[in-house]
Formats: sequence, structure tokens, C-alpha cells
Amino acid sequence: MKKSAGVSLLVYSVLRLAAFLVPFGLMMLLPAFHDLWWLAAIFSALIGLSISVLFLRRPLGDVSQSLAARREAAETAPRARTEREIEDELEDEANDRAMHSPPASRGRAENVIDRSPDAPRRDS
Repeated sequence: MKKSAGVSLLVYSVLRLAAFLVPFGLMMLLPAFHDLWWLAAIFSALIGLSISVLFLRRPLGDVSQSLAARREAAETAPRARTEREIEDELEDEANDRAMHSPPASRGRAENVIDRSPDAPRRDS
């Protein structure tokens, strides 16, 4: 039976917290660490890290696989287009139609008089 990503992540997180909190609680019971709580926290973090590296490989692997599967499913799933993408597509289509339409439908360009010195003269 395959666990979901949420369940795997929850199990792994709880085990990681337990790997820190149990040593921290045990050290705080010792009289030497009553005033040095910060030192107990550092030692507990190191112990928790060691425990998680040694004993929590399978839950970490489950979390990694479920997150990778979720990410792959999100990347392959069709996503809804944004309003900006729709507007850009409509604008591109309108520009393409304007560029590929016959010159007569673009306006009366032949009635414009070219006043550049290189233009051929038309006597009217």
C-alpha cells in the first residue's frame, strides 16, 4: 500500500522531531544542563541528525518519491492559461491577419503622395 505525500511527510517530520526532543528532554533531566539549556539543544540537534541519517532513510525515501511524483504530475498536467496569455495570443492573431491581408484592405496607400526627392513625379 502506497502512502500519500502528506502522510509520508507527516510521519517523517514527527520522527525527526522525536529524534530531537527525546534526547533534549533526557538531557534537561540531568542537573548539569539546567543552566546550559543551549548546550543541551546543540547536543540534541547533533544526536537527532545522527539518528535521522542512520535510521530514517526509508521514511526520507518515501517522502522524496512522493514529492517527486507530485511534482511530475503537476508539470505534465494541463494548466489553465492566464488572461495575459489569452490576450497575447489574440493580439498575435490580429497582427498576423493584418500582415497577411491584401493591400486594398489595409487602407488607401496609393492615394498618399510621396514627397521625397527620389520619388518619381506624377503630373496631375
